[in-house]
Amino acid sequence: MLTIHADSRGHALVVQGAWIADAGQLAELVAAHPRARVREWPGILTPGLVNIHGNELLEEAYHPDPREADELGTEPLTGDALAALDMDDARWGASARRAVQRMLAHGTVRAACESLTNHAVRDAVHRSGLAVMGRIGRPGGTPSLDPYAAEWPVTFAEPRERHSAARFAVFDVRDETELAERGAGTCVATVAEGRIVYRRR
Repeated sequence: MLTIHADSRGHALVVQGAWIADAGQLAELVAAHPRARVREWPGILTPGLVNIHGNELLEEAYHPDPREADELGTEPLTGDALAALDMDDARWGASARRAVQRMLAHGTVRAACESLTNHAVRDAVHRSGLAVMGRIGRPGGTPSLDPYAAEWPVTFAEPRERHSAARFAVFDVRDETELAERGAGTCVATVAEGRIVYRRR
């Protein structure tokens, strides 16, 4: 089944399975694909983001369960705070699943990693829809779930054009300038392999 995703500017993508079948203006695509389901989102469509701190966020930090907030807070724990925790495979896997969801909620569709050596983390990531891409060495800087908060230029995944992979995000902003100012926390939806893997409630 075809789905047309459109933003407030009328830019739209036709998604078929895991691929972008067509791209253009909403009115033109609706006319060309009259049987497609249409999803209209507030804001702008962009390619999905790449988070360069994959290793640091996925297997070198613990993302507390909301039920642990009173004891551990809500921010990722690293260093001595992480070392003080009793981390078994189940806890690492659960942390990685929460990390992935938080990355998807920031429009991230790819995480750059040297390699994922923790098998519980690797399994959780591979089931999630978040893609992993290689990197050489450590990028430095302070890891953040928001790629716009990093000390490096923002990197995007696949382009939004016909026959490219359907990996993109929608941010509730007027344009790219406002997105850069307000950051990826403005994400309202993330699509990976053609599936909506995050949608803001």
